[in-house]
Amino acid sequence: MTVRFDPTAYDAVVYDLDGTLVHLVVDWNAVAEDVIDVYAEHAIKRPGSDLWELLEAADGYGIGEAVEEVIAGHEREGARRSTRLPLADRLDTPGDPETGSEDPPVAVCSLNCEAACRIALETHGIDGGVDAVVGRDTVSTWKPDPEPLLAAIDALGAEPARAVFIGDSERDANTAERAGVPFKYVHEAHNK
Repeated sequence: MTVRFDPTAYDAVVYDLDGTLVHLVVDWNAVAEDVIDVYAEHAIKRPGSDLWELLEAADGYGIGEAVEEVIAGHEREGARRSTRLPLADRLDTPGDPETGSEDPPVAVCSLNCEAACRIALETHGIDGGVDAVVGRDTVSTWKPDPEPLLAAIDALGAEPARAVFIGDSERDANTAERAGVPFKYVHEAHNK
């Protein structure tokens, strides 16, 4: 028997964005190549080829802003061209029609930049169902560090143990675990 996900059992619901509510149309290999080009333009030997490793190291080389802008530019464009995923419907029709109960406040916590998150939400008309957005550049760290998730929950006025984080990746699950927040994978939270 499948247990139906009930968001009203929580004081707050936080969703990941890409892969959870929408799919950003971003070629991450092309983003990494563009970031590598930033390193080359500054005559800096790159520390590897992993995009997030390159972003993390960029501040130490004094190119953090340039690298961030390259990544964010791809994300903003990808948000404009994004496709809506089924779980986003939950933000269109909040509450449980069977019980009449209302959903708790909602936030988005994403590894994408905040502007891309807001563009994607607006593109799909689900921005009105979201009370707070925390992107990679909203706070000083990013997932799997718990700070962004805790900031999103705090913005909703909830306690971590009384919130739920819904995501699509192991990174999301690790973030929730580190923050002391219950976690559900997308397929567990989609009841349709």
